[in-house]
Amino acid sequence: MQGRRKIVTAAGALLLGAASVSGCTLSSGSASSSSKTITVAYQEFGSFIQLNAEMQTLKKQYEAAHPGTTVKLEPIQASENDYYTKLTLMNRSASTAPDVMYEDTFLINSDIQAGYLAPLDSYLSKWSDWSEFTATAKSAAVGQDGKTYGVPMGTDTRALYYNKTLFKQAGIAVPWQPKTWADVLSAAETIKAKLPGVTPLNVYSGKGAGEGATMQGLEMLLYGTGDQLYDSATKKWTPSTPGMLASLNFVKQIYTTGLAPDVQDALNPNFGTTISTELIPQGKLAIDLDGSWLPSTWTSTGAKPWSAWSSTMGVAAMPTQNGQAPGTTSMSGGWVLSVGSHAPDKQAAFDFVSLAENKANALNYDITAGQIAERTDVAADPSYLSTNPTTEFFTNLVKVTHFRPTYPVYPQISDQIQVAMESVMTGQSSPSSAMSTLATQVSGIAGSSNVAAG
Repeated sequence: MQGRRKIVTAAGALLLGAASVSGCTLSSGSASSSSKTITVAYQEFGSFIQLNAEMQTLKKQYEAAHPGTTVKLEPIQASENDYYTKLTLMNRSASTAPDVMYEDTFLINSDIQAGYLAPLDSYLSKWSDWSEFTATAKSAAVGQDGKTYGVPMGTDTRALYYNKTLFKQAGIAVPWQPKTWADVLSAAETIKAKLPGVTPLNVYSGKGAGEGATMQGLEMLLYGTGDQLYDSATKKWTPSTPGMLASLNFVKQIYTTGLAPDVQDALNPNFGTTISTELIPQGKLAIDLDGSWLPSTWTSTGAKPWSAWSSTMGVAAMPTQNGQAPGTTSMSGGWVLSVGSHAPDKQAAFDFVSLAENKANALNYDITAGQIAERTDVAADPSYLSTNPTTEFFTNLVKVTHFRPTYPVYPQISDQIQVAMESVMTGQSSPSSAMSTLATQVSGIAGSSNVAAG
């Protein structure tokens, strides 16, 4: 869901390669398996338990429909950045590469470039269900070569969750819809003053949160200033803009004035799980900038069932910096199921993907995992529409949402954004110095001719 792959250094590759990957066995990949075995790699971490449950169901369905074939599930128990790193390690050898993998859309082009993914166009053209996917959904897994490399499992949007009980105790009127960043900060400051012991505001930041910091933190701010990370008109990266500086200043303000969580807590890779399963249900966090999937943690099938969530929590769209049009903003990502380039039987691998993405299975996963449907028939299904009180709200944010620039160098640039955020939140760098360093790093990654002057 969230949302982000580290580039493996030579030393890191040797270290990780020498050890078994937590949650998966690197010696049991597709090349060493017969064509009667389909290996499926995916993430299982913290409160994100719905995908594993879905995969267990799909395994039974597939094996029942294909007698003699075994689906070998390889859940990778790791945080986001570590998941990407470990999946990369698996893909670096045909002997360990999975047949089917759970892939973040922002990594599509970098993984195509690395030779990890197989194009699916010839299979999709024969799959009638493909017509049910929206144009936006289809474009999410299209590489720079124009070919499609995955089938979407759902998308997401992001907004502000707030605890209505805490707001009332602090004297803040609900329902709450801030119009500017200043309104968000004002509410956080009121919480700090009136409710000691409650963390006013969480905005993910730093390396521990991985891509969650980049996308749910900085980019939720940056794209609300009117600036973006990449200018599609000039085809240049834009790391040095007034919006970038304002975004880093926002991070500095909340983390250095006691409005945000303790820095050491925020840098813990497990902090997202702590937020959803402890701080929010226990009434210890007033405002959380987070994703549309969050309520899936609190349902009866979630990691932390919490029946009172719908009456306790409110949702508000993230405002633009100064309330400028369109007034609110969001970021969207999403995950796909892809077929590995090393899969010995790509048709069999795609058959698993198409089974996972048929209407019945897509409907079940979108409901249990709190995903925004990308199939039109699922989006219109009454059981989906009545999933929870926030479904319509988060779906409506699609009209103001933004998407990350999914070019091959983006994962490296995202890493540097996390470094910049961390240097500001810890007080090691000023926002202007962090932005300058970020610009230098982006120039080194993308080439100076592909970066706009600051």
